[in-house]
Amino acid sequence: MARVMIYEKTYRRLEPRFDALGVAFDRLLVNDAGEITLNGQPVSQDDAQPEAVWANHEVFSSPAARAFMVATLKSQALKWVQSAAAGFDNPVFGQIVQKGAQLSTSHGQALGMAEYVLWGVIDHFQHGPQRRAAQAAGEWDRVAFREVLDSQWLIIGFGAIGQAVAQRARGFGAKVTGVRRNQAPHALADRIAPMSELPALLPEADVVVLCTPLTADTRHLVDAAFLAAMKDRSVLVNVGRGGLVDEPALLAALDAGKPEHAVLDVFEVEPLPADSPFWKHPRVTLTPHASGITGGQNTRNETLFLENLKLYLTGQPVKNLADPKDVLAG
Repeated sequence: MARVMIYEKTYRRLEPRFDALGVAFDRLLVNDAGEITLNGQPVSQDDAQPEAVWANHEVFSSPAARAFMVATLKSQALKWVQSAAAGFDNPVFGQIVQKGAQLSTSHGQALGMAEYVLWGVIDHFQHGPQRRAAQAAGEWDRVAFREVLDSQWLIIGFGAIGQAVAQRARGFGAKVTGVRRNQAPHALADRIAPMSELPALLPEADVVVLCTPLTADTRHLVDAAFLAAMKDRSVLVNVGRGGLVDEPALLAALDAGKPEHAVLDVFEVEPLPADSPFWKHPRVTLTPHASGITGGQNTRNETLFLENLKLYLTGQPVKNLADPKDVLAG
């Protein structure tokens, strides 16, 4: 039977759902002390040899993280890893793919990230800081604001997150252009375009949203030339990865007034250093890589893993497979 390695606390919490799958597998459980058991019997990291692994957020934020990953990377039997992350720029994913294993990403955070993007843009359009300051000062300050209706949104990276953003933006009447490699039309986009058309698209976009993975090709995609091509009064939103943006170039562009505002959830160095100019920049809204942290994120990720595990154990293709070339290029 296939050996499946899971953080013990996660397994105990979801044990009835694992039993309900109706498919037998050997349970490799890792506890907070880094101890591993195989169907209840202790095994070493060398002997664990998992075939499938669930690398969820819960284990990575636990004391078991190191032992869990060491056992994963030592396994000569490894065939499939389910990640809880949408991206794959962490070097450990490259090591997993180099071993010949498949990597599935997770998009349970897409819904929350999409709502975050809409919040950031609408808060800027509606002068949220000015309104809050007026309230705090007890001032009856009536301020006109920009509508989302008929605004042009350029969403770079049109996977699960980009599509979730598009769905919500179109609900407000926005026009959406999705940028991705696959040029097939999509129901949630008014237009699909390739990266090569960005110079022509940027001057027309009121909102530019970065949802694309960080790879060698997308590192510092947002450079001085990209920023110079953006529309006056435009808003840049980054929920992808900090490395997508040349940060000194962005600071210089914000100081010059274009883009008008940036909503940033990710940075090249995290945590963001206390002396970073981004903290107090008047044209920046920032959050600490938290756009996907919602009450429903873990529930959706758990459901995906359980679905994928049953597919894997019954010999069917799993969902959300990352392209090894993209993982290794990162």
